[in-house]
Amino acid sequence: MPDGTVPFPYNVEMPGAHSPRRIACLQPSATVILASVGELERVVACTKYCADVVPEVADGNRLIVHDSWTSKTSEILAARPDLVIAAVPYQEAALTEILKAGIRFFGLAPRTLADIYTDIAMIAGIVDASARAEQIIADMKDAIEGIRQQAVSLQRKRVFCEEWGKPLITSQPWVAELVDAAGGEFMGTPGKQVLAETILERDPEVVIAAWCGAGNRVPLSKIVHDRGWGGTSAARNSQVYCISDELLNTPAPTLIQGLRALAAAIHPETFGTHPGLRSIAQVTPARGTATQPVV
Repeated sequence: MPDGTVPFPYNVEMPGAHSPRRIACLQPSATVILASVGELERVVACTKYCADVVPEVADGNRLIVHDSWTSKTSEILAARPDLVIAAVPYQEAALTEILKAGIRFFGLAPRTLADIYTDIAMIAGIVDASARAEQIIADMKDAIEGIRQQAVSLQRKRVFCEEWGKPLITSQPWVAELVDAAGGEFMGTPGKQVLAETILERDPEVVIAAWCGAGNRVPLSKIVHDRGWGGTSAARNSQVYCISDELLNTPAPTLIQGLRALAAAIHPETFGTHPGLRSIAQVTPARGTATQPVV
């Protein structure tokens, strides 16, 4: 183009308004939230991980960058956003360039379910969808309470949830809250590094791996073998599972499917199976195998 702009669909002008109309989502949870409140058309750029949880964004009408940490500022600015949403901490140099360009930046750093409800309300408020957000939050709370009531009379099991394997890191605080609702006792301190030997000593009854960016491809048999966990109650009873990464590590309404997968892992006799759950008895999917998001 004569003015140097790239004639991609994500450069098409959108109607003006007092709220942002061109949003670059560098955090999958933000994309999920915007989709859930019916405002996905505002997203002009996002990451490939956003496409994992919201496949509609990969329709060719949006700029798709690799991730928030390796994407270049020039890529993001090419989409001409009026708002960038990302997890913090974020690239300091990139943030400086974004702000210098006069673009607003909204950083997300949730830890608890309450934080996630706040993020949903705030993002929805930015795009004039507060009423829809309140309904979504209410539905999430109702779903969590419904699972809690089903699990309240069941035996509470020791549950170890990990978000990364090397080093071994426990899942985030919101996952600990979901484990509690699903009838489990969360082992360790949420979001902290822990030794495999420490977990072995405490003998988990259920082990759940949801590694960031790994989808459902965690090699369960290998980690049990390598860590010497074969004698744990979880391994002896085949209650070692992988839950699709996007269901537990995306702090958004998709967590309700993660909760249902947790309930199925902890108390299969009550909650049955879940499509986002894979047990150690099942074959690990090959890298690159497409997995369908659970909605």
